[in-house]
Amino acid sequence: MPSSLEIFANLFYLLSVLLAARNSVHTWAVGLVGCVLFGWLFFSVQLYADVTLQLFFIATSLLGWWSWLYGRSGTALPIVRSSWKELCLALSLAVVVALAYGALLHHFTDAYAPFIDSLVLTFSVLAQLLLMRRKLETWYGWLLVNTLAVPLFVSRELYLTAFIYVLFWFNAWYGLYCWRRELAAEAQAA
Repeated sequence: MPSSLEIFANLFYLLSVLLAARNSVHTWAVGLVGCVLFGWLFFSVQLYADVTLQLFFIATSLLGWWSWLYGRSGTALPIVRSSWKELCLALSLAVVVALAYGALLHHFTDAYAPFIDSLVLTFSVLAQLLLMRRKLETWYGWLLVNTLAVPLFVSRELYLTAFIYVLFWFNAWYGLYCWRRELAAEAQAA
């Protein structure tokens, strides 16, 4: 049976992810609450890379909130695409950092599945950075994160969280669809 902490963390985070797919700035405020709750939950089940990730999400949620509202020139950021070079470099860096962080967790903590947990961490960081900049490819990142996270959470008996991450996986497809449609509409209008 899921704890009340797991239930509330998932409810706030689910709402935040749905708001992101709908391109709503409110995703950031709601997400802050979910991140605090998830940080506490992951600490209690020894998923320390995920605790680190929640701290990162708290900081980037504040930055993302500001960025979506004011962008670089004082206006809201539009949805844009990333270059292949940018994506390949970021993905390579994420894998290298995951391997290094996983090795640290493996050797110096009692972390459970430190390498998979670290991949969830680094790919989430990448997807979050893309989301903050309103890059369409954020949704591919979230698809990868959710694909890795579901079995990890099942292995720690966080069944509700695993189920919600399955919903996040479907939401990432929905977000990709919505953002592609909005990007095409912006291109057609220009």
